[in-house]
Amino acid sequence: MGTTPAAKRHHYVPQFHLRGFADGETITTVELPGDRSYNQPVRKAAAENHLYSLPGHQDGADIFEKALSQLEGDVASIFADIGSGTWPLGEDERGKLAYYIALQMARGPEQKRNMENLARQVTRMEIGYGGRAGMKGWAKKNLGLDVDDATAAKLWDDAMQPDGPPIRISQAAHIEQTLELADSLHKYMSGRPWTLMHFDKRSLILSDVPVGLVRQADDDEYWKGVGVLTAWGITFPLTRKLGLLMNDPTYLMDNGVPVEDTRAGRFDFRQTGTTAMEKLFNEHTAASASMRLFHHPDDARFVPSGLRGPSPVTMSLQGVPKEFTGEPYVLPSMPGGETSDIDSDED
Repeated sequence: MGTTPAAKRHHYVPQFHLRGFADGETITTVELPGDRSYNQPVRKAAAENHLYSLPGHQDGADIFEKALSQLEGDVASIFADIGSGTWPLGEDERGKLAYYIALQMARGPEQKRNMENLARQVTRMEIGYGGRAGMKGWAKKNLGLDVDDATAAKLWDDAMQPDGPPIRISQAAHIEQTLELADSLHKYMSGRPWTLMHFDKRSLILSDVPVGLVRQADDDEYWKGVGVLTAWGITFPLTRKLGLLMNDPTYLMDNGVPVEDTRAGRFDFRQTGTTAMEKLFNEHTAASASMRLFHHPDDARFVPSGLRGPSPVTMSLQGVPKEFTGEPYVLPSMPGGETSDIDSDED
């Protein structure tokens, strides 16, 4: 008997989650900035070929995809229980859902692009600060190559592109980062009190990165951004009619409530969603998106207006020079009038 071929289409938003926003097996996809939308089968939405493949792995190239499928099966049952009225969740189920939410921040293709973008920027900066004269030394040190003048010039030109050199991150590195990031994030999800919002007349939308971060109301330093630790709340749409709001834990912490009590769900409750809460969810879902949104074919009116353009990369270094002169970078004068420059690694 032959073996079942490995699936090549890998969903970064699982099909069970998408179906909560679909009409049967049909869902509407909106390409940012919103000037193109279309209906498509759930099986084709939020998917990329071989996103999690590990070619040559002893247990098969789809070993990670199979592991994801097992987790998703458990979480799909939790979604079904919530939809049937179970709330609050038991501690084990709550922990699995918290990890799934963290995973949805970490697993998408934009995270792989982020890794590649940061690697390109760091490499461009390192080479640029060393100057043209240091190119051969850099190639020897980092690539293990002895290059001639023409190759060194080509490497310099590649590195000085605005986006940096054409670096690609392996699937294995992407998966490793996904697991590390999910492990580090999920405690911040589970350590917050949760509110389950049920919407009747209003509806929620979904995105390719469906975790929204709501900044503190008194935070006027927008340039700092907002993170999982500092957010007032974290939004996560479960279905078009159910949304999870992970609330600010500050009050509980200030009053000495053990985080174990919070993680056990003792401060979780349920309430009816308002129009204002629908807008809060949908605006933050849209803001967190990288490339596209998803919604029920009847719910186009709930997509926020003024959508921004696509963000294939959602993380970049700040302050990287736009151009390098080819000369080694000289640091500003230090106390005592001394200066320092970046080693050129000349041969």
